[in-house]
Amino acid sequence: MRFVALAAAAAAACSSPALAQQMDMSSMESSLGSYPMSRDASGTSWQPDASREGGLMQHSSGWMLMLHGVLNGVYDSQSGPRGNEQAFASGMLMGMAQHSVGEGNTLQLRAMLSPDPAMGPSGYPSLLATGETADGKTPLVDRQHPHDLVMELSASFSHAFGVHDSAFVYAGLPGEPAFGPPTFMHRLSGMDGVAAPITHHWLDSTHITYGVITAGWVHGPLKLEVSAIKGREPDQHRWDIESPRHHSQAVRLSWNPDKHWSLQASWAHQKSPEQLEPDVDEDRWSTSAIYTVPLGKDGWWSSTLAYGSKRSSLTHQALGGFVAETAVKPNDPWTLYLRAETVDNAELAASGTVERVGEVSFGAVHDWRVARRLKFGVGVQQAFDFAPRSLGYGSDPRGTLAFVRLKID
Repeated sequence: MRFVALAAAAAAACSSPALAQQMDMSSMESSLGSYPMSRDASGTSWQPDASREGGLMQHSSGWMLMLHGVLNGVYDSQSGPRGNEQAFASGMLMGMAQHSVGEGNTLQLRAMLSPDPAMGPSGYPSLLATGETADGKTPLVDRQHPHDLVMELSASFSHAFGVHDSAFVYAGLPGEPAFGPPTFMHRLSGMDGVAAPITHHWLDSTHITYGVITAGWVHGPLKLEVSAIKGREPDQHRWDIESPRHHSQAVRLSWNPDKHWSLQASWAHQKSPEQLEPDVDEDRWSTSAIYTVPLGKDGWWSSTLAYGSKRSSLTHQALGGFVAETAVKPNDPWTLYLRAETVDNAELAASGTVERVGEVSFGAVHDWRVARRLKFGVGVQQAFDFAPRSLGYGSDPRGTLAFVRLKID
């Protein structure tokens, strides 16, 4: 109910002339350095400078305030012996405030909420998805866990040393560490999909981490950052805020060679990431490339290639995950997207054997403007899953999701 009330307030704000300004982040400077704000994505990650993102912006008493979000109503049907069906709500509402503090210093505050906990601790059906736990006793298999109510509460402070150099500190409870590409719900190529990628726990599941402190250095198109983090993933209690710890590490190098490209490579050591295997640590690394170009006045095209690997201290076996996704917005009403991915997964078989599985999904959304900065959309997403017959998914496993949405844009 708290999220619904905030969403209603945001919808009312969308028709307010005082707030009804679209964010033109390419002409504004980031809070973390002397580069366009359009480069900033989730946490402290980067995307191409050419990225576009809608929302509301207002300047007040020296503060720059921003608001954007989306609320989805989804009907999900997953086929076959291991499938299920469910209706649920998902999305996020994010607010940000930025303020100059003396010459060359910038303070940023950010908060993000999600309605996901209302769907229940076991989340929603999603063939081939694994990770975390619904009850603290058994892992979730063929279901995607809900995000926490509080997805981010963070603050950052930066200091510019000149035109090309800056240093920053970012702290979150929760927050996102210096690992992986932007999380799927914040990168253009993936944000319109209403189901998490099956590579989520290979690439960006750390975007909700209860204890993050990141220090970074920006030099023109390069950024080096190091995080001290809590290695444990969020537990099954999705409404609360967990105690922070900083016993794990992450490091990431990012490079934006021009306004269309964003590249990163990162590594993390997570101490006791899984609640059900508290004595097992994990090493992860990832690499990704994002390419984005504007299309006309309102459109864009964005593609992402990303690979992640995780190796546990128990088996010392590296499990890989790969995703290729692309999305195109040819005009204001339409968005089309496509994703192909594979993972090496040891949680799908009862025996614990590693199986390589894959999924191809595509979708389309049509939006109508119901207020100056508020859209109502209708969409559908179809997934085709590929797994060995021995896993018991049947001859033609697939998933269909039909959805409606409200989006601040």
